[in-house]
Amino acid sequence: MTYNRRAAVLGSPIAHSLSPALHRAAYAELGLTGWTYHRFDVNEAGLPDFVTGLDRRVWAGLSLTMPLKRAVIPLLDEISDTAASVEAVNTVVFTDDGRTVGDNTDIPGMVAALRERGIERVERAAVLGAGATAASALAALSRICPGEVTAYVRKASRAAEMRGWGARLGVPVRIGDWADAAEAFEAPLVIATTPAGATDDLAAAVPEWPGALFDVLYDPWPTPLAAAWSARGGAVLGGLDLLVHQAVLQVEQMTGRTPGPLAAMRAAGEAALAARAA
Repeated sequence: MTYNRRAAVLGSPIAHSLSPALHRAAYAELGLTGWTYHRFDVNEAGLPDFVTGLDRRVWAGLSLTMPLKRAVIPLLDEISDTAASVEAVNTVVFTDDGRTVGDNTDIPGMVAALRERGIERVERAAVLGAGATAASALAALSRICPGEVTAYVRKASRAAEMRGWGARLGVPVRIGDWADAAEAFEAPLVIATTPAGATDDLAAAVPEWPGALFDVLYDPWPTPLAAAWSARGGAVLGGLDLLVHQAVLQVEQMTGRTPGPLAAMRAAGEAALAARAA
């Protein structure tokens, strides 16, 4: 296909985003030579004008990162049940009939990343952190974990939020104090959703026989926790796994081509991170 279509990732800050590398690699692999994908620094105040100013005949879709995942919802014609479940949209598709449809590929992307590593069901799990990514983690766990999820948080307000998300998503959530976060490592699956550095002090507490760790960070990588986990022989997934799998789903939605080229997109992400490190 040679006709011109555009897509982009929006957020603020956005210079760090690997999405252009992933999506461009997908277009090359799929032979979409007329497609382009860029990044734009857009904040909440500037989002309405940006979205309404797009030529729907040319634009295929948008990827959204913080702080826009909730701010975009009132601007859309429709959002998926998945996006509504966590009140967060990371994908906007412009349909042929001119509608704007929002979705959340972080949730199925997390499930797909776990499935790729052979993790299709766990009896219980633990989540480190209580932000927006933690809500997506709970939504992903609702699909693979029938048992209790323990969320380790720093603030009482965050504890209430996680209980609320659990009730909304049908996930039994128990709250643990951050001071006891090392107890999370007793679970067969731990999902760390905290900012860089927040779990560094926990690296020394990794048990002799750990289960699986999904640390959603990808730069810098590995985190001290992920490195300690891997050294103990535990399965480790990182933020690049999540980023690639959710981006594959975005490419499929925006281009209509399936399956998305997972291997090519992962290779592009790894190359981009290696270039940063160099």
